[in-house]
Amino acid sequence: MYKYLFKTAPVIVLFALVGFTIAQRNPIKVYLIGDSTMANKQVKAFPETGWGMPFYNFFDNTVTVDNRAQNGRSTKTFINEKLWEPVERDLKEGDYVLVQFGHNDEVPTKGSYINEEGFKANLIKFITESRNKKAIPVLITPVARRKFDKDGKIQGTHDVYSAIVRTVAAEQNAPLIDLDKESQDLLQKMGPESSKLLYNYLTPGENPNYPGGKEDDTHFSELGARKMAEIVLADIRLLKLELASRIVVSNLGIK
Repeated sequence: MYKYLFKTAPVIVLFALVGFTIAQRNPIKVYLIGDSTMANKQVKAFPETGWGMPFYNFFDNTVTVDNRAQNGRSTKTFINEKLWEPVERDLKEGDYVLVQFGHNDEVPTKGSYINEEGFKANLIKFITESRNKKAIPVLITPVARRKFDKDGKIQGTHDVYSAIVRTVAAEQNAPLIDLDKESQDLLQKMGPESSKLLYNYLTPGENPNYPGGKEDDTHFSELGARKMAEIVLADIRLLKLELASRIVVSNLGIK
């Protein structure tokens, strides 16, 4: 009996230490700031889904995901409308800020438009002010629109502004998730027809929110939102961020 206790004691101690470590982890918030492709949606928009909506499901109970993304916003309007101000005010050491803009920044005909220099300056502002609070900013390139040429090759629609995000991340030594490139790769793999499943494509009469149907190559279905969230989560693991240790991998279907 005593021999058995001596053999099992180290194992018991190990499990106790692991349990203690998990229990002692500081709770953190992960703030999502961005546009409609990330944002929470009202019931009237269903099945349109921002990728930030399923994102919270993949973390343990030490993580709170606070999705502040808003439809139609750019870095300029997110700042000017004082949507960034309460995020920056409430940031605590160890929190994360996931930043994904570009869709509305890059369109000159929109009031949300900001030129390349302004876009870069605003990204640096998010990084600097997050770091001032000892939070961790993570830059994300704008997620791809579904656009194929006549030969079935995916076309980039954010090339200039995605390049700015990459440049800022490199210059500021900030973690980068290249969601534009990776989502394009996914769309190419699926092809022009199957990739419609990822977006808000509906036939007339299929959904009461869109009685006339819908063909939307920008906003996601529930499936598409989950796929984009999974790309972001996989990159968080590849970047070896401390946040990765709080992902519940069984929810991802991976080990």
